[in-house]
Amino acid sequence: MFRRVARSRALRAVLVVLLVVLLGLTGAAAWWVDRPLALDRPRVELSIETGSSPREIAQGWVQAGVRTSPRLLYEWFRWSGRARKIRAGSYEIEPGATPLSLLGKLVQGDETVQSVRLIDGWTFGQWRAELARAPFMQARTAGWTDAQVMAALGAPGEAPEGRFFPDTYVYTRGVSDLLVMQRAYRAMQRRLAAAWESRSPDTPLKTPDEALTLASIIEKETGLAADRALVAGVFVNRLRAGMPLQTDPTVIYGLGAAFDGTLHKRDLLTDGPYNTYTRGGLPPTPIAMPGQASLLAAVHPAPTRALYFVARGDGSSVFSDNLADHNRAVNQFQRVKP
Repeated sequence: MFRRVARSRALRAVLVVLLVVLLGLTGAAAWWVDRPLALDRPRVELSIETGSSPREIAQGWVQAGVRTSPRLLYEWFRWSGRARKIRAGSYEIEPGATPLSLLGKLVQGDETVQSVRLIDGWTFGQWRAELARAPFMQARTAGWTDAQVMAALGAPGEAPEGRFFPDTYVYTRGVSDLLVMQRAYRAMQRRLAAAWESRSPDTPLKTPDEALTLASIIEKETGLAADRALVAGVFVNRLRAGMPLQTDPTVIYGLGAAFDGTLHKRDLLTDGPYNTYTRGGLPPTPIAMPGQASLLAAVHPAPTRALYFVARGDGSSVFSDNLADHNRAVNQFQRVKP
């Protein structure tokens, strides 16, 4: 009897000790998962490939610069019950990150993202150069011709100029440049379709492509929001009257690499498909990537009688209804005085 009581007391004591140890371990674990991780550098990055095991992921974070035990980190992943929910992708953590927040990031797929910006008025060549410089982007189209790019986008034979909507595009690391181009291409298709649907009923423009071309000229002619619709009005009036557009940006675009930074009289007199001084109507393609404001201006020109405009030199323009007034404005704002 005495021995049974002694054994029972001993068992209870062992259970109490085990319970205390268990509670202590639980408390320590709860404390650890909510404590900031020590990092070797201000930002620790890791790319997790599809199929990586939780143990490999834990080891990867330690090798990348997280100062903790890879076994401890792995056991936390496993003990949480969410180890198999960790998503592949590119991640980064900064000081203050805890094991708890790290696992949450991995499970939610809160990847590190980059961004690249397509500026209003850029050419397709400038857009491609910007994509080539974009960090952590796969240069899938490197070495491709413009025609090959358009064919890959499902638009074989289409000129690329003007076909990509200017915006900031966010992407995850390792994405291909072609995918970003596809997003910009589809965005322009949507914006152009919406603008064309809302066009003024008396527009002389016959197709959405003509609206896109005119919008690209407006984009290059002025950056002043208040002048866009007026510039559009001048060009629309000229199209209606059968007058040449006589816009310098189209000539410059046609010169390409031959443009030396100064537009010479000989350039205006040399005929070519983009010379709107020697040829009537719109050029054969857009000359740049127009933004939303220029798209809307092209299909909603301001009601004006103006047929001419000249830049003041401060970003704004002077609009004239007749050649005499225009010449006076040119003399005032453009011609160099002795």
